[in-house]
Amino acid sequence: MAGPDAWSVYLSSADTKITVDKALASGGTLTFGPMDIADLGTEAVILDAGGARIGIWQARSFPGVTVFGQPGTPAYFELVTRGYRGASVFYGDVFGWDPRVVSDTPEFRLTVLTDGDETIAGIMDASDFLPAGEPGHWKIYIKVADTDAALARVAELGGTVVSAAMDTPYGRLAEVADPTGARFKLVG
Repeated sequence: MAGPDAWSVYLSSADTKITVDKALASGGTLTFGPMDIADLGTEAVILDAGGARIGIWQARSFPGVTVFGQPGTPAYFELVTRGYRGASVFYGDVFGWDPRVVSDTPEFRLTVLTDGDETIAGIMDASDFLPAGEPGHWKIYIKVADTDAALARVAELGGTVVSAAMDTPYGRLAEVADPTGARFKLVG
């Protein structure tokens, strides 16, 4: 397939066809599907109203992520986009999200989706740091027990450190790429 290797994020749907119809009515574009994948589920891939790629998954025998926030599993998903306000509306309209604004200042705009007390996804205004010509995209954060040890292991396995580890209010974060260039974040 054309384009760089990347992690894909799929959002759960009770009915992929209905979700695709909502996405199209809300300014999204269909790029693939809906298509049954054996007895696993039904998938579709869309571009949201701002052009970021997102998958839709209607589970049957394969439920998708069932463990969250434990070492070695996803801990957070984040859309970085220049279309922050439009994305917040799009994901609310299409997926029924009821996001919570964490910060809405020119320096830092972030809206998050929570499940109870747990923050599982966010929409970040990347207008000031997303390189020109780079479309908005979803990032995946993988939970690790020790960020620095995980960075050493990434290097041993042929990956690269994209952004060195730094302490944040959300944990010790770093960005890495696997040997094919697919990027993801580590959070300890």
